[in-house]
Amino acid sequence: MPTLGSSKLKEKVRRLPSKPGVYLMKDRLGSVIYVGKAKNLKKRVSTYFQPSRSFTQQPKIRALVEMIRDFETIEVKSEPEALILEGQLIKKWKPKYNTDFTDDKRFLLVRLDRSRELPRFTLARFKKEDGARYFGPFAQAYQIRKTLGEMRREFGILLSDSNPKRLDDGRFRLYEDVRSELYGHDNIVTREMYLDRVDRACNFLQGKSKEWLEDLKAKMNAASEKKHFEKAAEYRDIVYALEASLKKTRKFEREAMPTEDRSGTLDQLKEALELPTRPVAIECFDISHISGTFVVASMVRFENGVPNKQQYRRYKIRSFEGNDDFRSMEEVVGRRYRRLDREDKPFPDLVVIDGGKGQVTAAVKAFLIQDLEVPPLVGLAKKEETIIFPDERKPLVLDANSRALRLLQRLRDEAHRFANTYNADLRSKKLKESLLDDFTGLGPEKRSRLLARFKSIDGLRQANIDELESVEGIGRITAERLQKFLDTNRKR
Repeated sequence: MPTLGSSKLKEKVRRLPSKPGVYLMKDRLGSVIYVGKAKNLKKRVSTYFQPSRSFTQQPKIRALVEMIRDFETIEVKSEPEALILEGQLIKKWKPKYNTDFTDDKRFLLVRLDRSRELPRFTLARFKKEDGARYFGPFAQAYQIRKTLGEMRREFGILLSDSNPKRLDDGRFRLYEDVRSELYGHDNIVTREMYLDRVDRACNFLQGKSKEWLEDLKAKMNAASEKKHFEKAAEYRDIVYALEASLKKTRKFEREAMPTEDRSGTLDQLKEALELPTRPVAIECFDISHISGTFVVASMVRFENGVPNKQQYRRYKIRSFEGNDDFRSMEEVVGRRYRRLDREDKPFPDLVVIDGGKGQVTAAVKAFLIQDLEVPPLVGLAKKEETIIFPDERKPLVLDANSRALRLLQRLRDEAHRFANTYNADLRSKKLKESLLDDFTGLGPEKRSRLLARFKSIDGLRQANIDELESVEGIGRITAERLQKFLDTNRKR
């Protein structure tokens, strides 16, 4: 395996482009130990191979440098795009030396154990699978502690320092001092009265979390625009953490919508888009790529306003290589509805395209070149959430509070999430497959045969020596060495 100072790695650095991107540092086992972003990949990565540079004299950096045995880079279009990709890869790989981004001790959580007779709002550092409800994480300890104090004053709830007392009549005295009287709340309550306070406090805390999320996003964007990318990265990681904590609640609220409300939303969408029928079945398409690499697409399907995940589809782009959203959209839309037509299955009541006029035109073209009838179809452009029609109708901007618009946004966001997940899976697979590059005596053709036979590194690990040896060009000794190598490098 090449060492840090080897000519092989130095030559690899010399070939790097002077463009923005993300780099992944690996140890001798091929595990990703650090992910970083760069305005200039060649300049930034080369600093790790110049031990005399001042930044490598820091203990943490020096320890990282001593571990590096290889690296991989992903080129992107801009530094802001590198910032976003860096965060996604850190979340996925959780590298050892990215402690600034992955250390949960930076954040505080608010914990509520509803199983207690009188639940208290307390602070915690880690989220456990203990049945309690958690809010956060929150980056500013002072801010969340101050907020809890305000909540006690506003709602009359118990915090970690509270010591309530059960009275002879079954009620509870919440505080031994006069604080609750000063707050304007009854100090002696029944359990039911107190739980009502807890519910109202939870609703407040949930809403407060969303306010903080929007504020953090604004700060992240402002820092990025000023090219303060390190500060933007700090805000980005807090945003990711807070979004993750709110995600389950938002999903529950959406899917818990009463049937009559969903029907009303579909009727509102029918009227807004001038559709011939209520859009019971809606399909939405999105394209995902990183600067033209790992180009994939997704199709998600909602029925009666609810996701039908069994009908979700994902696609690799086959007809060309490179970055062309229009051609990609034309290909996947054509593949989807050519198949439905061949199987004599009905088209959806509405097709939604993530994008503007160009993407909508490409989708319509996919139907026309195959002589298929174009179903009702619109695009949802991110700028001002504008609805684009394929005909002569002017673009439509619905009210931000419109239930019809929110349904279209949920479709688009779900398609985007599904496409990005597939994109990340492919990048992860590529990184895993690069492990075989470190196994000596295995050329490109043999690697291809092995992956074609066993599909993945995990599939190779499950194969026995006889199965490995059955692949053309793989002898007994090589099979035994390969099995031992894969077993030793199980971290990837």
